[in-house]
Amino acid sequence: MTVSFDVWAPLCRRVRLVADTGEGPSEPVDLERDADDWWRLPAPVAARLGDDADYGYLLDGDENPVPDPRSRFQPHGVHGLSRAVDPDLFNWTDRQWTGRQLAGGVIYELHVGTFTAEGTLDAAIGRLDHLVELGIDFVEVMPVNAFNGEHGWGYDGVGWYAVHHAYGGPGAYQRFVDACHARGLAVIQDVVYNHFGPSGNYAPRFGPYLDDSLSSPWGAGVNLSGPGSDPVRRFIIDNALMWLRDYHVDGLRLDAVHALVDTRAVHLLEELAGEVEALSAFERRPLSLVAESDQNDPRLITSRDGGGYGLTAQWSDDFHHALVTNLTGDATGYYADFAGLGALAKVLEEGFFHNGTHSSFRGRRHGRRLDTATIPASRLVVCSDNHDQIGNRADGARLSTRLGVPQLRIAAALTLLNGSTPMVFMGQEWAASTPWAFFSSHPEPELGAAITEGRLREFAGMAWDHAQVPDPQDPETFERSKLRWSEIDGGDHAELWRTYRDLIELRRRYPDLVDPRFDHTSTRYSEDDHWLVLERGRGMALVVNFGAARVEVPMDAAVEPVYAIGTASCTGGDAPTVRLGGHSAAVVRVG
Repeated sequence: MTVSFDVWAPLCRRVRLVADTGEGPSEPVDLERDADDWWRLPAPVAARLGDDADYGYLLDGDENPVPDPRSRFQPHGVHGLSRAVDPDLFNWTDRQWTGRQLAGGVIYELHVGTFTAEGTLDAAIGRLDHLVELGIDFVEVMPVNAFNGEHGWGYDGVGWYAVHHAYGGPGAYQRFVDACHARGLAVIQDVVYNHFGPSGNYAPRFGPYLDDSLSSPWGAGVNLSGPGSDPVRRFIIDNALMWLRDYHVDGLRLDAVHALVDTRAVHLLEELAGEVEALSAFERRPLSLVAESDQNDPRLITSRDGGGYGLTAQWSDDFHHALVTNLTGDATGYYADFAGLGALAKVLEEGFFHNGTHSSFRGRRHGRRLDTATIPASRLVVCSDNHDQIGNRADGARLSTRLGVPQLRIAAALTLLNGSTPMVFMGQEWAASTPWAFFSSHPEPELGAAITEGRLREFAGMAWDHAQVPDPQDPETFERSKLRWSEIDGGDHAELWRTYRDLIELRRRYPDLVDPRFDHTSTRYSEDDHWLVLERGRGMALVVNFGAARVEVPMDAAVEPVYAIGTASCTGGDAPTVRLGGHSAAVVRVG
């Protein structure tokens, strides 16, 4: 492609470009305005600049240049000059890559800055073989767009088109995706379109990117349906297509889509799904869109010809809450409605727990019934831990700090063998001892304090000791959140790692364990004796003892043991039974 220096700037009366090709800043060059409020750089000037030029815009009478809203790289941070990047110059080696469909796959969520000691994309390549050995299909990368500061979660991005400089920039990202594909790993990129970060967002100086009438926890909402919103929507859709086309990414995880306020007849998500479907046809490989939403609205994952938005999948908080509540006994805050095995059984059989039922945490009815006859379970991404569920706790403690290895193995089995699309958070597969706290590096200290206070208010209903909240601005909070890879080799860590690897292998060996049809999933359970049977397909079952005491679970047909977690055995005869020790489970063949 040819590098473009054109910019949409309807709010400006004059736009000039300043560039530096290594010999010092150039004299400002005026751009020419067209009828659509795009300011165009004269072609002869653009040809002289090309790839690797640093540039910025002088808006109206300002003498300080600001970066390009569509900048591909901010090597000097979000307040510095942009750098021109031609993504077509990268020498890809993945020409034989045909992609992966989401159904049947296992996702691994990672944060580049804490996945390795170095915290870069190139360093992450060195750990990809670990994911291959584990059996992972998709690597889901938390946001890599440019944000202010050196380290952070990435959800306060302001340079949506740029790859964060501390991670290595756009070239490193292309190397990472290429290396993933070489190992058979697909890549899902986490993107944030519901808000801009609080520092370094220059886009509103160019055009009406924000709608001040829409408030959100992060400030003004994005202008999706007000005056001037057509180019703003195009800005988002072009960004999505950029990751999929120019970086060969296989899917996008769309952050907090419930915060996308869109009153148009065609919702942005539906429009985006149509554009991605068209690109998928051209690329001849599956391209997935996975939404994060707390609305329990099945329209997100209903096909467009069925009246839905046509997204591939959405995260399922209900599964996480029901599983964790039954494992830990924590029924405070938003966990309250999920106490008891009946809640977990409902989620496994119906997808959503709140499907029009009263939510005590919200104080109202919540959700809508999912049509299990037409929507497969694979459209729900489930987990026992993720970045939010860990990082939003007061101390950033993982589930492994509250549960022993036997219970963590149960959590792994229920997550990996239930028909939905399972996701593992980095380090979870070996019960990493490191926390994963909320951390930031805002140069403006008041921003860090304000964000911390806001998060405490958001989770005030949880029975957590907020006095234990680490300072997000303290560099040690970030350093303590980095994985310690040496842990994996011994003791309980190694045992849990083997369990995850074995369970994922079972998914490859037995089709019933991956079958996404809801009518091929059923449950039986005893609240008094703390056991649950998850029947999968026509011939498999997962039998789980949530309690500490030994139990005997009656079965409807003869059973044959396949895989044991803890102490488990089977008896035959006229009354087939699975015997389980405390906090044990068994995968069995039935019939």
